[in-house]
Amino acid sequence: MKRIAVLDDYQGVVLSLPYWARLGGLASVDAYRDSPADESALVRRLRQYEIVVPIRERTPFPASLLDRLPSLELLALTGRNSGHVDLLEAATAHGILVTETEGSGTSAIEHTMALLLAVVRRIPQEDRAMRQGGWQTGLAVDLSGKTLGIVGLGRIGSRIAGFGKFLGMRVLGWGPTLDDERAAAAGARRVSLDDLFRESDVVSIHLRLSERTRQIIKAEQLSLMKPTAFLINTARGALVDEEALIAALAEKRIAGAASSSVRRCMPSTNTYKGRYPRAPSTHTQSRAAPRWRDRIALEAMNAGG
Repeated sequence: MKRIAVLDDYQGVVLSLPYWARLGGLASVDAYRDSPADESALVRRLRQYEIVVPIRERTPFPASLLDRLPSLELLALTGRNSGHVDLLEAATAHGILVTETEGSGTSAIEHTMALLLAVVRRIPQEDRAMRQGGWQTGLAVDLSGKTLGIVGLGRIGSRIAGFGKFLGMRVLGWGPTLDDERAAAAGARRVSLDDLFRESDVVSIHLRLSERTRQIIKAEQLSLMKPTAFLINTARGALVDEEALIAALAEKRIAGAASSSVRRCMPSTNTYKGRYPRAPSTHTQSRAAPRWRDRIALEAMNAGG
C-alpha cells in the first residue's frame, strides 16, 4: 500500500474531501497542517512516503531535500509554474515523477478585485474602527479617472485591466514579453516598468515567479511610486523585495499595499502581523475557494494514473 502525505493543509480541510475514498485499500493518506522549521525535520516527516502532495509552493523541494527522500516516487503539485521544486536535475536524477494541476485564474481575478477595493476604500481600517466604537476614521479613494498599472498583462492581468476600465481607470501594462498589440487588445498602453510605477495610482502584480522575475519589484521601483499610490500583489510574494516594501510602508512613502502572498506567510513568521494597518494581508484565500480546492484535489489524486 502506498503512503501519501499532503503538506501545508493550513485549514484542515483536505481529508474531508470525498475523492480520497477512491484510494481505499490502495493508499493511506496523512495531512499535515504545520510546516517543519528546518529541512532535517521535514526529512524525518516525509521519508516514509512514496507520494507527496504539496499545497501550492508553501514547502520548497530543493535538490538537498530530494536527495534525502529515497522513498519518494511522485510529487503531485497543486498548481502550475510554482518554481518550488528542483525539477530539471534533482527530481529527474532520482526518478521522481512530478505532476501539476491546473490553476484557478477566476479565483485570483476575484481576489485581486476584493483586495484592490478593500485597500483603497479602507475597509479593514473602518471595520476595525466600528468594532471599537469609532466612526469614519479616514477618507477613501475614488478610482474613476485614476491610473491602474498592471505588471504582467497575461491571462489574469488582462481581466484585471478590464476591471480597471469598468471602473473608469486608465490602464498601463508591462511584461517581459508584452508588445503594443497585445497591450492594446487588453485595453492598456504598454510602458516601461519604471514608468508604470511612476504614473500609476494602483499597481497590481500578475507575473509568474521565475529566476528572471524573483524580486523584480525592488526598492528602486517602489521609490518611484506616488505617496498616494497602492500596491496589490496576488501573484507570488517573492516577486517583491519584501524588506523594501516594509520600509516603504513604515516610512509612509506609499499609501498602502495589499497582498495574498507574502514570502513569510505562516502565522508565526508573518512579516505584516500586527505591524502595518495600511497593508491588509490575507492568506491566499483565492486558492481556497471550494470549487478550486475540489478540482485540484481530484487532479492531484489522479496524477499518478
